Amino acid sequence: MMQHRSLTVASLGIAQTLAWASSYYLPAMLATAMARELGISTPTVFLGFSLALVVSALLGPLAGKLIDRYGGRPVLVANSFVFAAGLAGLAVAQGPVGMMLAWAVLGVAMAAGLYEAAFAALVHLYGKDARSAITGITLLAGFASTVGWPLTAWLELEWGWRAACMVWAGLHLVVALPLNLLLPASPAARAAPLEEAQTAQASSEPFSAQNASRTAMLLAFVFAVTWFISTAMAAHLPRLLQIQGVPLATALIFAGLVGPAQVAGRLLEYGLLSNVHPLMSARVAGAMHSVGAMAFLFIGVPAGAVFTVLHGAGNGVLTIAKGTLPLMLFGVKDYGARQGLLMVPARFAQALSPWLFGLALDRFGGAALWFSAALGALAFAALMALRDASSITTQRGD
Repeated sequence: MMQHRSLTVASLGIAQTLAWASSYYLPAMLATAMARELGISTPTVFLGFSLALVVSALLGPLAGKLIDRYGGRPVLVANSFVFAAGLAGLAVAQGPVGMMLAWAVLGVAMAAGLYEAAFAALVHLYGKDARSAITGITLLAGFASTVGWPLTAWLELEWGWRAACMVWAGLHLVVALPLNLLLPASPAARAAPLEEAQTAQASSEPFSAQNASRTAMLLAFVFAVTWFISTAMAAHLPRLLQIQGVPLATALIFAGLVGPAQVAGRLLEYGLLSNVHPLMSARVAGAMHSVGAMAFLFIGVPAGAVFTVLHGAGNGVLTIAKGTLPLMLFGVKDYGARQGLLMVPARFAQALSPWLFGLALDRFGGAALWFSAALGALAFAALMALRDASSITTQRGD
């Protein structure tokens, strides 16, 4: 059983690495070349990426419902073909319209093929015991940029951006598709016990409708803020560091610490924090960006590395919290659909983040970091306001 679980985590983790590398991390390496050949501006290419994020936000709840009903394997297997179609569409695009349509198809794939779908697939398989599996796939997929950026850059340099897109499309068919096929099915024999467990959980649910709505709104706010901050930093961190006085070479070194720090944060969650309630680890992680930002703002260049490490570690743990908090606070029932709904504001925030934070940098320079620090503080306050079901029950004296 444990061996099968490890195979599932490894298969899904590798497939997730490929999915993130060929979608979220694609435009950073190809946008300039695409814009030049298609006769459009580079921001227009990123507008296409923003369109994909909006489509992903709108379709995320539907993808979650499908996984709740049919399990992860059929949805993720079908989605391998959608990823391939979207990337092939980019490769053959002859102008802005074709490019936008291809990004829209990739948005469909992202709705049913990134972390939210993978988390829902694991919850469908393992129920409340999915926390360690969720952590495992984020550990593997944490290297998506480490693998994706150099590979995409090399493919573009050797054969051009169109070939790079086609190679990624092919990898979805020859690598991700077989890996997704390895996922356990949801046998009919398991459906009845799972349904009974969900019904029992629903009947004993200590959340009132009001408390459930409040909890969902707080979670949605936290996810939106943390996605906004992480996307803003991913797009502008080297520039932000330089504006604050860090030399270019040092800024690139500091920015390069984010990836290892994310993985370190996830390893911490997998080990030391595995027996701690996800809400507690999320609270610690939620404060890290703001603490690092304040240190950088007050101390200056010497604290630049501290800022990037704290930001990266916090972001790594919060990525896991996006999967585990809804599971621990609401349970297994309708997890996929709820996860999709909770992430709708986050996807819109993610789509707007590079543009809005870029405007803030242009207008306020390094002081724009006060903006992200304040947002992080608000997310921390929202996490402090959250209560799990058991604490609510205790407070009521039930």
